[in-house]
Amino acid sequence: MVTVNLGTLYYLLDHVYGALLHRTKISPQFFSGGWGGSKLEQLERMIKQLFPEIEGQNWPPALVQPIWKTVWESKTARLREGSFRTPCNEQLLSALPPECHNARVAFLSPKFVSPQKLACVVHLAGTGDHTFGRRLRLGGPLLKENIATMVLESPFYGKRRPVLQRGAKLLCVSDLLLLGRATIEEARSLLHWLDSEAGYGKMGVCGLSMGGVHAAMVGSLYPTPIATLPFLSPHSASVAFCEGVLKHATAWEALRKDLALQKVAMTIEEVRERMRNVLSLTDVTRFPIPRNPNAVIFVAATDDGYIPKHSVLELQKAWPGSEVRWVSGGHVSSFLLHNGQFRKAIVDGLDRLQWKESPS
Repeated sequence: MVTVNLGTLYYLLDHVYGALLHRTKISPQFFSGGWGGSKLEQLERMIKQLFPEIEGQNWPPALVQPIWKTVWESKTARLREGSFRTPCNEQLLSALPPECHNARVAFLSPKFVSPQKLACVVHLAGTGDHTFGRRLRLGGPLLKENIATMVLESPFYGKRRPVLQRGAKLLCVSDLLLLGRATIEEARSLLHWLDSEAGYGKMGVCGLSMGGVHAAMVGSLYPTPIATLPFLSPHSASVAFCEGVLKHATAWEALRKDLALQKVAMTIEEVRERMRNVLSLTDVTRFPIPRNPNAVIFVAATDDGYIPKHSVLELQKAWPGSEVRWVSGGHVSSFLLHNGQFRKAIVDGLDRLQWKESPS
C-alpha cells in the first residue's frame, strides 16, 4: 500500500489550485501594466510617513461618518451597509483611481445590547475577496458572543475596482502599495469611529492572507490596545509574490520590459530582486510592536504553499508576547475548513483586552 503524507497533499492542492487559477490564460497576471511609474517613489515617501516619530503623531485619523442603510434585521441582529468618502489625504487621493474614492462597509451587530458591552472586529479583505459575504459568514456566529463584525470593501476590489482591472489582478505594482496604504487609513478611521462615535467596549482587526498583512499593520499603528488577528498571512507581501504560489501569477516579463523602456536593463532574476526591494515597504517586522502584543494571535497553516512557515515565525519573533496557532492544511484547505479556529482566535484575542468601561 502506498501512503501519502497528508501535509504533502495539502501543499500540492495549493499548487494545483494556483496553477489552474494563475498559470492558465483564464485571467491576466498580476502587474501586467508594469511598475506604476513615478507613483512608486511617491508611495515610498507616503508609507514612511505612517510611522510616528513622536507620541500622538498621525493621531487621531480623519473621523468618517458612514451613511447607513439597513439591509435586514431580525429579533436579535441587524445588518447595515454604509458608504463614506475615503479619509486618505489629498496626496494619496490623487494617486488612487476615482473608483476607489468612496468606501463601502457592512456592519453586522447584535440588537438591544449596549455598545459598551460589545466588541467589534474590522475584517479586511484577502486577495480576491471582492464582496462582504465570506467575512460576514465568518463573523456571523460571533454575534452570540456579543461580537459585532465590520467588513471593509478594499480599494481596487468590488465596486471600487478600476474599470481596466480584471478580477483581483492589479495592473501595477504601485496599485498593491496604494491598496495597502488606503486600507490602513480607512481601517484606522473605522476603528476610531467605533471607539469615539459608536462607543464600543473592545475592538479588533483581522484579515486573511493579504488582509492579515493589513490587519497586522493596522494593529501595529493603532495607539491603544486592540486585538490583532492575522490569519494565513506572511510578514511581507514580498514573500507572497517572490516565494509562494503567487510568483507564478506575476508578470515578470512585463515588469522587465517596463524597466527596459526606462533604459534599465535587467534579467528576470534581477527584476525579482527589485520586486523584493520594493515590497520590503510592506515588511511588518519594521512596524512598531502593538500596544498589547498579548492580544496578537496569528493562525497559520502547517503546509501552506502560499505562505512559508518562516515568514509567520519572523513576525512572531519581532512581536514578543504574540502567539502563533497552527492548523493542519494548506492555504486553500485552511481557508475552507478552519473558520472555527479563526473565530476562536478572535474570541481569545478580545478576551485578552480590558473593557474600556467594565460592563455592569
